[in-house]
Amino acid sequence: MISWPAPAKLNLFLHITGRRADGYHELQTAFQFLDYGDELQFEVTASSAIRLRQPVEGVADADNLIVRAARLLQQHSGCEQGAIISVSKRLPMGGGLGGGSSNAATTLVALNLLWNCGLSQEQLARLGLQLGADVPIFIAGFAAWAEGVGEKLTPISPAEPWFAVIKPDCHVSTAEIFSSSELTRDCEPITISRFLSGEGRNVCEAVVKKHYPAVANALNWLAQYASPRMTGTGACIFADFENQQQAQHVVDNLPTNWQGFVAKGCNRSPLTALASTFTSRM
Repeated sequence: MISWPAPAKLNLFLHITGRRADGYHELQTAFQFLDYGDELQFEVTASSAIRLRQPVEGVADADNLIVRAARLLQQHSGCEQGAIISVSKRLPMGGGLGGGSSNAATTLVALNLLWNCGLSQEQLARLGLQLGADVPIFIAGFAAWAEGVGEKLTPISPAEPWFAVIKPDCHVSTAEIFSSSELTRDCEPITISRFLSGEGRNVCEAVVKKHYPAVANALNWLAQYASPRMTGTGACIFADFENQQQAQHVVDNLPTNWQGFVAKGCNRSPLTALASTFTSRM
């Protein structure tokens, strides 16, 4: 049975340029994938039932984005088949690595092929946006400059370094950070060229550091090795390195109770690569 990757993503920077009438934030960010993430397996069934082989700890099946994505695809396509889905979790929850959104995107991409639904990438992205603002980037499958609420994507080709990714011993609530009165929401828009020249910061970082001291401590600790950044609203932080050995040295020396891993930046998603190979074999 094929294992379908649900890769992590990093926000290489994050600016909030405004707030819409519906409450959503206008933003600018740059997404890059990692060659590290969760893995999903799908057993297609004649019954229309969707179920997880093992529940994800702390998440009810009905609320799980994997199940919701599968049911949304069923409803949209009229597919009468179902699936039993196995999930191998490696990405920490509440880390800002996009694990839930990536799981949803992998589910849509894989079951669209396995169920022979025939939806285009654009159609899948529109479905994915109903599940979360980050889902379309995982379906698109390329490193991207994102604007709007994250759905307006322009391909970019940043460097693909090695990253040390660290999650301190805490969970950050994205809703809490985005609703904070302390959050800067009036960043001047920048251009892609300015970002690629080194501009850009994560405006959520100051708020997260104030309310989550564990993240502040982790940023201070990582600063002894490189220039640390926070992805999304955290809690994960990261730094880039020229080679795998340098990044691994950082992870090998993590304080107790922190999680960490080493991964290579990818401008093409591992999911997209597998989907293309799968399609060529059909």
